[in-house]
Amino acid sequence: MTLMEQMGNAWRIRELRQKMLITVGLLAICRMGVYIPLPGIDVAALGKYFERMGGGVMGMLNLFSGGALSRGAVFALGIMPYITASIIFTLLGNVVPSLEALKREGAAGQRKLNQYTRVTTLGVCMFQGIIMTKALLAGTDIVAGSITATWFGSVKFVFVGALLLTAGTMFLMWLGEQIDQHGIGNGISMIIMINILARFPRAIMQLSERIQNEESQQNAILTVIVLLALFVGIIVAIVYITQGERRIPVQQQKHVRGPKVYGGQKHYLPLRVNTAGVLPIIFASVLLQFPQFIAKWAINSMKSGSFWYGFFKKISTMFGPTGKSVPFTYVTVYGLLIFFFCYFWTAVVFNPKEMSENLQSYGSFIPGIRPGQRTANYLEGIMNRITLAGASFLLAIALLPTVIAASLGGYWGVAGLMGGTSILIVVGVSLDLVRRINDHLEMRRYSGFGAGAGGRRRSRRR
Repeated sequence: MTLMEQMGNAWRIRELRQKMLITVGLLAICRMGVYIPLPGIDVAALGKYFERMGGGVMGMLNLFSGGALSRGAVFALGIMPYITASIIFTLLGNVVPSLEALKREGAAGQRKLNQYTRVTTLGVCMFQGIIMTKALLAGTDIVAGSITATWFGSVKFVFVGALLLTAGTMFLMWLGEQIDQHGIGNGISMIIMINILARFPRAIMQLSERIQNEESQQNAILTVIVLLALFVGIIVAIVYITQGERRIPVQQQKHVRGPKVYGGQKHYLPLRVNTAGVLPIIFASVLLQFPQFIAKWAINSMKSGSFWYGFFKKISTMFGPTGKSVPFTYVTVYGLLIFFFCYFWTAVVFNPKEMSENLQSYGSFIPGIRPGQRTANYLEGIMNRITLAGASFLLAIALLPTVIAASLGGYWGVAGLMGGTSILIVVGVSLDLVRRINDHLEMRRYSGFGAGAGGRRRSRRR
């Protein structure tokens, strides 16, 4: 069955068709807010400032916001404050007894945790909004001179700008929840993915300009071939690691019931290599923005030449990489955070002791391993080793744009999209989206995406 026939099967199902149309409509609304700038912002001057600054944390935030940050738009904060709040409650949920009890209450407890996350998102938005508007105010020729002429005008700009940025992020969060309820796919992930995909035309234009400026046409062609090969290779590697798993053989005990023998089957326990997905990179990127924000706020608030001005200037340099220069401190902290969140998230979602008890209660065991604590220790050891491989892969993917940018002479827009976190997010979300569509198709006896030629439609029921 061809791809077009499979897409036709998805379009024939009324419920799935409505979900896809709702998702596309809500994502279109997400993109509209990217082109609504804050009052008093010179969009052209801000765009040139981002081109001079290069990549790093701010470049990644601009990528996740779909270019809204470089336009000074109302969606400039993107969905990152919500992710920051989610990180906070994910961490606290394993140390604060009251939050841990809420997690065990099921759907009711999850609703309370979601409400706490929303309130925390509001506070994070106001904090980041104030810092961002103050940074814009301190930028040269970014804010209109009539605003900076008076003290009242500056305060009004910061207050109104922070409110608009907060409203933009809360609206994006609401759109993500609507996609979860009425659309298809994970709403927050879909918003991030569509923002990344929206930057592809700009990256292609930058690459085209780069090729046109090359003195040797052969070098330009070679650059394109290498980038395309690298792009395809990265996608293949990401799919391979994302779908990769370690299969643990599990034997079921035999049960004799009269003349019949039940059980005894052999099956496998799949352990994913990259259990945490792209979350460690996103969490690490979000946490790394705080030193930058605090340092820039302190620099704009202090007089040049003082001790603390120099201290925060150094902090900003240590955590402010560009496509041409990446401090060792940034790489080290970034790598440690990725490894930490890989192991932390794996520990949250994978409990070897509970899995060992479940195997024992169902009458199953791992051949050669005694049930109980030894099985739990065995599973924990295997998970630690495959998590090390997954974390190393994520670190390589996260640092890949830096290598590409250095080879291209600082083209962060091309480097950020041709490899690294952006491709990892797009591939991961796409695989999840295809899986959800296939689930709908299989429920109605249609062959899903990726089915072979023999995967015929078995029924026309909707």
